[in-house]
Amino acid sequence: MSKRDYYDVLGISKDATKDQIKSAYRKLAMEYHPDRNKSPDAEEKFKEISEAYGVLSDDEKRQQYDMYGHAGISGRYTQEDIFRNIDFDSIFRDFGFGFGGFESIFDTLFGRRRGGRRRPGWQDWENRPIPGDDLRFDMEITLEQAVSGLKTEISVPHAKDCDVCKGTGIEPGKQPTKCSQCGGTGQIQRVSETGTARFVQITTCPKCGGRGQLIEHPCHECKGSGKVQVKRKIAVDIPPGVDTGTRMRIRGEGEPGTRGGPPGDLYLVMHIKPHPIFMREGNHLYLETPITFSQAALGTKIEVPTINSKAELKIPPGTQSHTLFKLKGKGVPDISGYGRGDEFVRVIVRTPEKLTSRQKELLKELAEEEKNSPS
Repeated sequence: MSKRDYYDVLGISKDATKDQIKSAYRKLAMEYHPDRNKSPDAEEKFKEISEAYGVLSDDEKRQQYDMYGHAGISGRYTQEDIFRNIDFDSIFRDFGFGFGGFESIFDTLFGRRRGGRRRPGWQDWENRPIPGDDLRFDMEITLEQAVSGLKTEISVPHAKDCDVCKGTGIEPGKQPTKCSQCGGTGQIQRVSETGTARFVQITTCPKCGGRGQLIEHPCHECKGSGKVQVKRKIAVDIPPGVDTGTRMRIRGEGEPGTRGGPPGDLYLVMHIKPHPIFMREGNHLYLETPITFSQAALGTKIEVPTINSKAELKIPPGTQSHTLFKLKGKGVPDISGYGRGDEFVRVIVRTPEKLTSRQKELLKELAEEEKNSPS
C-alpha cells in the first residue's frame, strides 16, 4: 500500500509553519497513542503521524520530501534517522499522561518489547549501514539537443573512500578513543519526571556525533572525514523533449554509502539555453519572420526555418501583419514519447525604410487607385 502524503496525515497545508506542524502532531499523538487509544489501528496511526512529524519538522528532510516525495526520504533515511532528534519533552511536557512516558513512545516507534526485552538493533542502530547522499548536477544544453536528445558524458564531483586511511578518517597507525561524554554508546539520555509520568529523551551525542568514538589523530589526507573529492565520468542519455527544470534520476551514481550502505542517486537538472530565433512554450515553438507588403497583399510562398531543417509556408493574399500560421508536428517531441508539438510562425509585414524612384512611383499609383476604389 502506498504511503499517504505527510501533509495530509497531519491535516496541514504545504506552507504550514513549524509551530503549526508541532501543534497538529501533538494533538494527533495524544489521540492515537496505543496506551490511550485501544482501537486496533491506533499503533499504526501513531507511527504514521510520528513519521510525518519527524520529516516535516526537520528542514532538510522536509526539503527532500517536497522535492522528491516519499522516494526522497526512504532512499536516504531509516526510521531511526527520522525519529532521532524529535524533542518529545517539549511536545508533551505539559501533559501528565500515565502511559509510560517517553519510554512507551520509543517502545511503539522502534518496536521495543515490554518487560525489559527489546528487538535487536535498539542499542546499536548507530552501527547500521547508511545509504549514501544523493547528488545534483545542473546540465545546460541547446534547444536543438533538447529536441533531438543527447548521449554524452558528464564529469561529476563526488566523494570516495580515502586511500590513505581506507575510509576510517584515522591517521594510519593510530587508534580512536572512546567518547567520554556518552561512554561509547553514541547517545545521550535525559530523564525528567512530571507527576506520575517519566520522560526519557534520547539524542545523538554532540561530542562524537553518534559514533561513540573520537578521532584524536585525523588522517592527513582527508582531514578525518574518511572521504576525498574526485571527479568521475558518467555516461548519460538525455531523451528528446526535456525542458528547463526536467529532473532525471540515475540510480546508484550518488555518494557512496557508509558501513556497507548502498550509494545514493544522481539527479540531473536540465537547463535549456535561450535560442536566437525560437521561443519555446511547452512542446510548441514560436518564430517571427518578416514579409514585404507585396507578399502580404498578393500572397506567396516563403521558406522558414524549423528546429531541424526548413519548411515551405504558404502566405495567402491579403495576409495581415502578426498573423499566426501553424506548421503541424514541427515542434518539440513529448518527453513521454507520445506526439510532438507544433511550430507557430508569426509574419510581420515590413515597411521599407528606403525606396527607389520606381518604387515611389508605383506606390503613388497605388495610392491613387486606393482613393478611387470602394472601401
